[in-house]
Amino acid sequence: MPRTNFEELLDAGVHFGHLKRKWNPKMAPYIFMEKNGIHIIDLHKTVIKIDEAAGVMKQLAYSSRKILFVATKKQAKDIVAEAAKSVGMPYVTERWPGGMLTNFPTIRKAVKKMNTIDKMMTDGTFETLAKRERLQVTRQRAKLEKNLGSIADLNRLPAALFVVDVQKEMNAVKEALRLNIPVIAMVDTCCDPTPIDFVIPANDDAAKSIALILNIVCAAVQEGLDERKLEKDKDGPEMTSTDRDEASGPTKMRARRGGTKPFREREETTADSLAPVAVPVAAPVAEPTAPVVEPVVPVTEPVAEISVPQEEPQAEPQSLND
Repeated sequence: MPRTNFEELLDAGVHFGHLKRKWNPKMAPYIFMEKNGIHIIDLHKTVIKIDEAAGVMKQLAYSSRKILFVATKKQAKDIVAEAAKSVGMPYVTERWPGGMLTNFPTIRKAVKKMNTIDKMMTDGTFETLAKRERLQVTRQRAKLEKNLGSIADLNRLPAALFVVDVQKEMNAVKEALRLNIPVIAMVDTCCDPTPIDFVIPANDDAAKSIALILNIVCAAVQEGLDERKLEKDKDGPEMTSTDRDEASGPTKMRARRGGTKPFREREETTADSLAPVAVPVAAPVAEPTAPVVEPVVPVTEPVAEISVPQEEPQAEPQSLND
């Protein structure tokens, strides 16, 4: 069943677009007709797109993920702030701080600075400062609260962005596009729907139109949060860690990097496995005795006498005179 109908959107003025000379040709699929120089949005497609966007936001809320609401135009500030507060989601209604998504660690440092000042005010350190320093810290705290107070609970990047007026919030859309964060937006006839993941063709200038669509999507977010809480309360006290392991069954871990053998499968923890195991006592082993080595006395054999032949005396040669 659709979350809204044609008559509600028509009464809220969602069908009014911009002047014909200001239109973006890429919005042609969502334009029904032109009347008195003004484009009329096809509300039948708007109903379908609202249901699609509400389903996505409900699923994100059910998985306990954050959706950042962005709207800095005057007629949408208060409406977006109240709607986001009602479902506990972060929002930006003042100037979009450059690099809020792409340079998120620096934004977190500023939020921590604001928390540090709050701690100083509670523990009495603030009173020890000089009057001029107290004035400077107070002004710094007010500035941080104005720009970043609504995202103080945003500890990591949001799962999605909900944007009112894509043209005005182009910096937020570009940062989300760079980080592959899905964008859900109200897109008028003068805007480019190409970078938007979930387009809601609607009038983004009328406060009544913005309020109607925000109430619908915030109701979907609240449904997701309620279902999450109901399931958590239902499964929490009944299922223990052992039951959860048995229900999931033995799970194989992925293989080590660079090897072919996977990690050992998780073993089921039961009462028998936790019982003390009797360890058999091994019989004492006799220590090996070293063999006695008798000293070896070298035997010297008598050396045979070597007889040297004696040379026979040579006969003297006879002289010729004899």
